[in-house]
Amino acid sequence: MRNQIKQMLITAALVPLFLASLPSWAANDPSIKGNLRTNIKASMSEFINGQTVGQTFRIYDPVEDKMYKLKLDKLHDGIVKKGDFYVSCADLVDAKGRKFDLDFLVLSDGNKLVATQAVIHSVDGKKRKYHLEN
Repeated sequence: MRNQIKQMLITAALVPLFLASLPSWAANDPSIKGNLRTNIKASMSEFINGQTVGQTFRIYDPVEDKMYKLKLDKLHDGIVKKGDFYVSCADLVDAKGRKFDLDFLVLSDGNKLVATQAVIHSVDGKKRKYHLEN
């Protein structure tokens, strides 16, 4: 338990630095198609399902210093590649009906794709600026 708390605190400290280096995007790369596109979406769904407890996906928001409990509304169609990551979005909602647009970072791990992290891209349509560099 102590190691989990320590790991969460380290992650919370590093996320703002990471977010400062990520761009905001809502784009689609049409060259990402077929099985690659399908597998990116599947890895996002697997990540969301794996992180959902009691029908709730929880995400910490370092900007607002809050933990949100969200439910999946829909996955977006767009996918882009930024550096080593494929990035795609999903809409989730909280109990008050607020809409959260989350970007999911997906990496290739040998023969499979793995979603490794979710980042809050916008809340109720208010976008957050961030940049992902190579």
